[in-house]
Amino acid sequence: MSEKTQFSRSEAVIGTDFPDLSLYRRGKVRDVYDLGDHLLIVATDRISAFDCVMPNGIPDKGKILTAMSLFWFSFTEDLVENHLISTTVADYPEPAAKYGEVLEGRSMLVRKTAPFPIECVARGYIAGSGWNDYLETGRICGIDLPEGLHQAERLPETIFTPATKAESGHDENITYQEAERIVGKETAAHLRDLTILIYEKAREYAAGRGIIISDTKLEFGTTDGRIILIDEILTPDSSRFWPTEGYRTGSSPPNFDKQFVRDYLENLDWDKTPPAPALPDEIVIKTREKYLEAYRLLTGREFGG
Repeated sequence: MSEKTQFSRSEAVIGTDFPDLSLYRRGKVRDVYDLGDHLLIVATDRISAFDCVMPNGIPDKGKILTAMSLFWFSFTEDLVENHLISTTVADYPEPAAKYGEVLEGRSMLVRKTAPFPIECVARGYIAGSGWNDYLETGRICGIDLPEGLHQAERLPETIFTPATKAESGHDENITYQEAERIVGKETAAHLRDLTILIYEKAREYAAGRGIIISDTKLEFGTTDGRIILIDEILTPDSSRFWPTEGYRTGSSPPNFDKQFVRDYLENLDWDKTPPAPALPDEIVIKTREKYLEAYRLLTGREFGG
């Protein structure tokens, strides 16, 4: 075991509890606190699979996701405004700053927005639920596709496949027409165009770094009448990353995310309902290394450097 992977289970931050702060919501990975005009987003080390949160987490996962989002926020700031204010704990208002030991490296102070009630998904390759839809209908979210496509094949053009949000369980894919009914025609078109623009710029960059971004999920909100990018962006938790080396169509390529977790759980006598079983150290280590590898390849930096 290398120096970078020597850790104990206790080092994972499974959750936060700040008595002086108002909990806004608790998602699968993030704890969000209401600071009035701002939100404090804390990325924990929780990891979920098959819609169940595992009892033990992946040490540093929240910090890696936060660092990766910061990289992409900077990368895309010429395309769209985002909600980030600061990640420096000293800039946080009291009483949040006093929890700096926990917050350092895994939190973002952001502007509060009115989030749109849809997930904005761009797909450049056919995989996951999109592949399943295509096998059944020849379409993805109502979009007609050419016959004879293979799993993991690049699509003729990027498609926008919105989904409804879900705090727990799977988000549900919807058609573009349904998205228009939810947010309005003009807004739906703006969100679609922004999503594809961000995805295609990131995909081109990542391809030169040894990673194929198959698809990604983005979130947007409004503040003072402006549409801005919120939540996380282009992390292994919100995107499907494949290594360029060895890529081929016809099967699902390996991912830079929780593949090891899913593979391990598939081989257990577990019915995929809570409570989920604890992950052994070997699976935790391998999963952590995948997140670290994705960060290193995309940013050109070692994590923590």
